[in-house]
Amino acid sequence: MAKRFDIQHMPGFKTIAAVTFVLLYMPIFLLVIYSFNSGTSIAIWEGFSWRWYVSAWDNQQVQEATVRSLVIAFWASGISTTLAVLAALATTRTRKFKGQSVVFAMINQPLMVPEIVTAVALLIFFAMIKVATGYTGLLYLIIAHTAFCIPFAYLPIRARLIGMDLALEQAAADLYAPPFRVFTRITLPQLWPGILAGAMLAFVISLDDVVITEFVKSAGQDTLPTYMLGQLRRVVTPEVNAISTVLLGISVTMVVAFTALSKLKT
Repeated sequence: MAKRFDIQHMPGFKTIAAVTFVLLYMPIFLLVIYSFNSGTSIAIWEGFSWRWYVSAWDNQQVQEATVRSLVIAFWASGISTTLAVLAALATTRTRKFKGQSVVFAMINQPLMVPEIVTAVALLIFFAMIKVATGYTGLLYLIIAHTAFCIPFAYLPIRARLIGMDLALEQAAADLYAPPFRVFTRITLPQLWPGILAGAMLAFVISLDDVVITEFVKSAGQDTLPTYMLGQLRRVVTPEVNAISTVLLGISVTMVVAFTALSKLKT
């Protein structure tokens, strides 16, 4: 009888895995360490200090960019999650229909198409609207982030729906409960972990986005990531490391919460 294949027993697997993890996480580890550097260099350690965190906290441009990023991420995650719930219900709680795979592909299109292509397309589309209307507000960024975040919210919500037992919903329907009441009383309470997980994932994706934001934003609409990109083009100080560390902490917290919610039992 042939032995079961196990990649962990392949020669050199542990070494390759260790090297891979070092290459992936060592730069992040150094970024966090040097965010506490007391000097202005990002490569020479001059002592421990909270200096750059205080500097970033007191920086008015950082404050404005942070508020703008949070506002965009809040609206984009909320709208994209709502649309993702509707799309997930339409693709899991209905009979199979012709073109369902096409619909699924269209919903997940932002994941399959390079982000730069989506950014250029949105740039051209919104530029035409800006010329026609004269409006240059944050609504364009919210719409762009929403469109990009929908599949990130959709996938955990759809996975949650597929894993849910239909018995309760079918029993409620057999007792003549209307579809909306079945959804609010039966489906929604079981779906909440998936909705929250999708919303948090969409929030993180929106908060960290650079490419689409850089192409769509108007003058004076820097988000925190695009502000950091602008600073890197001028002069690099540990203040950028401090901001990056805070963003890293937020992202890691949200991803851990997303993972925990995704594993909750119905």
